[in-house]
Formats: sequence, structure tokens, C-alpha cells
Amino acid sequence: MKLTLGFSPCPNDTFIFDALVNHKINTEGLEFDVLLEDVQTLNEWALQGKLDISKISYGVLPLILSNYILLNSGGALGKGVGPLLITNSEQRTANNESLIAIPGENTTAHMLFSLAFPNAGNKIFKVFNEIEDAVLNNEVDAGVIIHENRFTYHLKGLHKLMDLGEYWESTTGVPIPLGGIVAKRVLPNDLVEKVDRLIKKSVAYAYANHHEQLADYVKIHSQEMSEEVMRQHINLYVNNYSLDLGKDGKKAVMKMMEVYQQLHPEISIDGSNIFLI
Repeated sequence: MKLTLGFSPCPNDTFIFDALVNHKINTEGLEFDVLLEDVQTLNEWALQGKLDISKISYGVLPLILSNYILLNSGGALGKGVGPLLITNSEQRTANNESLIAIPGENTTAHMLFSLAFPNAGNKIFKVFNEIEDAVLNNEVDAGVIIHENRFTYHLKGLHKLMDLGEYWESTTGVPIPLGGIVAKRVLPNDLVEKVDRLIKKSVAYAYANHHEQLADYVKIHSQEMSEEVMRQHINLYVNNYSLDLGKDGKKAVMKMMEVYQQLHPEISIDGSNIFLI
């Protein structure tokens, strides 16, 4: 059986899915039609119900729960992993009138920014890798950066205004839910459970066999990064929560749902059946 599977070309995702999509583990008869896209594209596809299995930002999860269920494995959640608000001058600050570049409307980064700046209304949405240039070229006053940019922004003369992840952690007391893996609810339960189990095996394989020497699959899709940055990326975003959300991870997701509802009271959210049991 073949399923459509979407995730990003970022090192954490290719590290997680390498063994699964390249048959380094027994896939128990499953094949995957893989599409690698930036997370905002994946979010938009999830809103359309395009893929069977997909990586998504937790910021879009409340909007897709009628069609998708959250898996236990394969996601990015933790402490000290949040997006950063940056600008091009140490003298600049951010306020409700500042023009801010955000990496996608339905991203977790947007939700975390909205938590810190609930009255900010002057925002422009861009693909994550366009934001640094927008800040450097004074197209915007500040920008929210994610992924590998958090390791390299200072090399371009950019300055951190706020760690939005630290703000989330100090405000909520739980880890930051960045991205998760979802499966279509129309798929049979035993099939979804199998996919979840295989993703967990894929993560375990990556840790056991390729943590010291990066897999070619990771390098091929991250050619513009140094291996050091690739490793930093993986070490930051892949952890025990990637193997299994567990009790603490699910608690963090429920807190995220609560915060989202506070930020969007006009949206009705059914949080009663989020997780794969």
C-alpha cells in the first residue's frame, strides 16, 4: 500500500524520516510517495486535506482536527527550541506598530509571536528563508526566524530582540510544541498505528546508526548548510519527544490548544479527540 507523506527538507525531518522512506527499516508492506516542502506549504496542504501523512506546524493543528489526528512520533517539541524575533540594529525595538515578517500565517512561530505581541497588527507573511533578507534590506522592522537561521543570524549582523520560545516557556510552564505529524482520520486505525510505529522505529534507527555520521539523505537536502549547522539543527529539534510525545508532550499540546483558543475566540475548536491513542 502507498501513502502520500509530506515533510520539510530541513535536517531534523530528513534525519527522522530517512530510514522509513529509504527502506532502512522494514516498512511492513508500506510505500510512501514523498513530497518535501516548506512547512507553510505543508500547512496549506493540510488545510486542503491533500496528503495522507504530513508534518505540520502546531499553529495549524486546531484548524485541521476534523480531518487529521496527531501521531505520537516524528514531531518537534522541547525547551529552548523556539523562534527568535530579530532586527538589523541594536537600537531598534519592536512594538505594535512595527512591520514584522512572519514565516507563514498558520505556523507555530506566528502563534508564539501573537502570544508575546497580541496587539501587533502590522505583519507580512513570508517563506522562512526570505525573512533575514527582508530584515537586512529594511523591508520590515523585524522578523521571526526559525530552523537553521537561529544558529547563523548573528553572522549577518542581525540582532535578537526576543526569544519567543523562552517567552512561551516562562508564560505557560510547558515545552514548546513546534511541529507534529498528522494522519488522515479516514485511514483505518490499524494503518495509522502502523505508520506511527514505523516513524518511531525510523527515529530510533537514525539515533543508533547515523547520529555520529550524518546520512546522505540529510546532506543532500541541506547542501547550503555546513555539517556543524546540520548537527546543531538535529540536536535541537530531535529529542525524546520525537520518539513519543508522552504525557508531558501531550500536556504541552493541550496548552497550545488553550492558548490558540484565547488568541482566536471566534474559532470553535474541538479538542476532545486530538491524539492517536
